[in-house]
Amino acid sequence: MNFTAAMSELRTAGTAQNRKIYARHGVQGRMFGVSYAVLGKLAKSIKTDHALACRLWASGNHDARVLATMVADPAQVDHKLADAWVKDLDNYALTDALGGLVGQSRLARRKADKWIRSKHEWIARAGWNLVAHLALRDNEVEDEYFADRVPTIVETIHDQPNRTRDAMNGALIAIGVRNDRLCKLALAAAKKIGKVEVDHGETNCKTPDAAAYIKNTLNHRWRKKRRVKAKCGR
Repeated sequence: MNFTAAMSELRTAGTAQNRKIYARHGVQGRMFGVSYAVLGKLAKSIKTDHALACRLWASGNHDARVLATMVADPAQVDHKLADAWVKDLDNYALTDALGGLVGQSRLARRKADKWIRSKHEWIARAGWNLVAHLALRDNEVEDEYFADRVPTIVETIHDQPNRTRDAMNGALIAIGVRNDRLCKLALAAAKKIGKVEVDHGETNCKTPDAAAYIKNTLNHRWRKKRRVKAKCGR
């Protein structure tokens, strides 16, 4: 599928209702209002097309940029592209989409280390999203990497921009559910931090309590393991 065809598909699939919903979630500027279900189907039909992804991102259209993160080739995400795209971020939905792409690349750890130091709300959020991604999906990263980031979360989370706080809270949760050692560290950190206030705008979204979320996730895993063992013992 070429760029013109892709943009035509997006334009046709957009709805006024989705545009209203996305606007409530902070999306600004040009957008068609394409549902994520449709974006997912379109990405599946396109598969991987890095050249197309670059053109979609360059369009400046929100839906096109989200689709770009879905069809770009993580193996071709280099420093120049990652640093250029992260500077274009202007809402949390696109920030999280870009984090999903960079998280699959070889640059995930280096970009996490760089971006979490940024004072820019969206760049810092992207960095903490990558920390969470690494905690949840990369078993090769040593525990010390995550343990070293917990003090930063404790000491600075309440002073960070709105959506950066949200991502830091998410990163602490991801660290806490990684393993027992980090769980204890994250729970102690969550106790020191207390309630994390995040303004979610005109939405029903809520900020999860890190300690409760970690405990619930681990309890769910424990119950699931018990069910599996019970089935195997039949």
